Amino acid sequence: MSTRMRFTIWRPLATAAVTLLVAAFLTPGAAHGAPRESRPVYSYENAVREAVWVDTGLDGDGDGRADRVAVDIVRPREPAARGRKVPVIMDASPYYSCCGRGNESQRKTYDADGDVVGMPLFYDNYFVPRGYAFVGVDLAGTNRSDGCVDVGGPSDIRSAKAVVDWLNGRARAYTTRTGTTTAEADWTDGRTGMIGKSWDGTIANGVAATGVKGLRTIVPISAISTWYDYYFSQGAPLYDSGPDWLSDYVESPAARAGCAAVQQRLVDGAPRTGDLTPLWAGRDYVKDARKVKASVFLVHGLQDLNVRTAHVGRWWDALAKNGVTRKIWLSQTGHVDPFDFRRSAWVETLHRWFDHELLGYDNGIDREPMADIERHPDQWATSAVWPPHGTRTATLRPSTGDRPGVGTLGLRRGTGTAAFTDDPRLSESDWAARIDTPTPDKAGFVTAPLRRDLRLSGSSEVTVTATPTTATAHLTAVLVDLGPDTVRDYAASGEGITTLTDRSCWGASTAGDSACFKNTAAKTADVAQTVVSRGWADLGTSADPGHGVPLTPGRAYTLTLDLAATDHVFPAGHRLALIVAGTDKDLIDPPADTPTLTLDLARTSARVPLAGGADAFARATAGAAPAAPGSRPLDGIGTPHRTYRIP
Repeated sequence: MSTRMRFTIWRPLATAAVTLLVAAFLTPGAAHGAPRESRPVYSYENAVREAVWVDTGLDGDGDGRADRVAVDIVRPREPAARGRKVPVIMDASPYYSCCGRGNESQRKTYDADGDVVGMPLFYDNYFVPRGYAFVGVDLAGTNRSDGCVDVGGPSDIRSAKAVVDWLNGRARAYTTRTGTTTAEADWTDGRTGMIGKSWDGTIANGVAATGVKGLRTIVPISAISTWYDYYFSQGAPLYDSGPDWLSDYVESPAARAGCAAVQQRLVDGAPRTGDLTPLWAGRDYVKDARKVKASVFLVHGLQDLNVRTAHVGRWWDALAKNGVTRKIWLSQTGHVDPFDFRRSAWVETLHRWFDHELLGYDNGIDREPMADIERHPDQWATSAVWPPHGTRTATLRPSTGDRPGVGTLGLRRGTGTAAFTDDPRLSESDWAARIDTPTPDKAGFVTAPLRRDLRLSGSSEVTVTATPTTATAHLTAVLVDLGPDTVRDYAASGEGITTLTDRSCWGASTAGDSACFKNTAAKTADVAQTVVSRGWADLGTSADPGHGVPLTPGRAYTLTLDLAATDHVFPAGHRLALIVAGTDKDLIDPPADTPTLTLDLARTSARVPLAGGADAFARATAGAAPAAPGSRPLDGIGTPHRTYRIP
């Protein structure tokens, strides 16, 4: 395409002839050659804005009528006038009215006819002029939809799946919430991509796991892959509430009045015992990964302590096992959208991803590195595949050291014991800060300073044999990088970003929907240690991970804790530490008792995925002298404020 033509595209289109000429260039298979990028040739101001209500086939609120979910649509007017059909980008959310979306908590707004005027986020502003429709779905029981919220269950998933079915001619929709006039999706080719952060991205995972036809790709951002893991970690409760609280939080007042039975089923099916009940099994999308036909572009913060990276590892591995086309971004942030930590690169990459997956453009994104990983604030590296080739599991073993209470970590089987007493007042940051000092609240094991960089990629696990003094006990295992660094401050209110006052614009605007959003910058902290991976468990689940039982004091139990997926480079000169302790303050709830636990180090180990495996660890630690004893605490990120419970 010539420079003159590019200039013409960006100007207001004066005539239909120009529009038709440009469309010819942008249509896949056009005579002038295959396009590589969709361009903003359509009017956003004159876009069609409409609402339909899709029949889900469910009656969650028990009123004798099938539930209908509200679907707000913004689509370019010109393609339909010329008989062209467009693909759909869809965000199904429970948050459009109660809480808002994005860093600025935007909500949907409507005109007097009930058609959407303001749609949260930039997706409609940016993609509608480029020939996509944007669809915002109110999950059942929220905003203008019927039904009840069931927190990742059949109602949530069917809410969104029914819309994909309607877009592909397999479901019925109506022009009003209660009327009988039907609406056809004759303006779309049915090719749909789902996107969303947190609960929204979770719905994308769940719909993909149904194998629904027409869903070509999903972009889950900070999303849940199994709801059990949102509320529990191997029997240890992560929050002092369950899904019934969350349902009540987002449900519309009208829905809440008729959803008491659904609420009670959430209470009954999710006991605070941490048992893996049928309710949780029905909200596990990982087990249905074999059904996924859509490609997956996954984005997650490695320090996300809301939707923790345990959700990344199992989902990613299951998708890989089933041959799903995948791409991944891993940032240093907490629960943050990439639009707010890497905006320009994110918009460009997402644009190219949707062009490839929904328009079929051969733009090369499928031949680029699979993974982007943030190594330092705003400094990114890539991997051709993830985890990278040559990653192998190394078994690291803790042992007693030369100093009482300060152990070592190496490849040889350990000896001796280590004991600690649960102290719910302390967190992983407290333990790591005093790794070189014997304290009664932890068992710590440290390598000598590394002679070479060492890269950990993927999910680790720590097996412990522990003898408790009480009938209940919770365990935490963390891997720590001991050494100076500048990192994103994920414990601060912005979870690694600072929101600025100036704005940048990403797409077209109208009087009722601005494409201009507040800019952000990295919020950083200088630290002497960084926790890079975590895992928690109730020791009572050692025999059956789905059911906890009281412990027998004085008896030894063997349990394997699953640590969250990560990708981290331990630089030469730093040390790698394994810490085993009890309650991780503000990240898991404490047990009923205050146990002392004694570890049998000969039967305790950590299996970690390292680039180069055990050989790389041996080379990195060969000939390294132990670090001199330190007395000053190693400052790290502060304890995050416990403000979660809302994905």
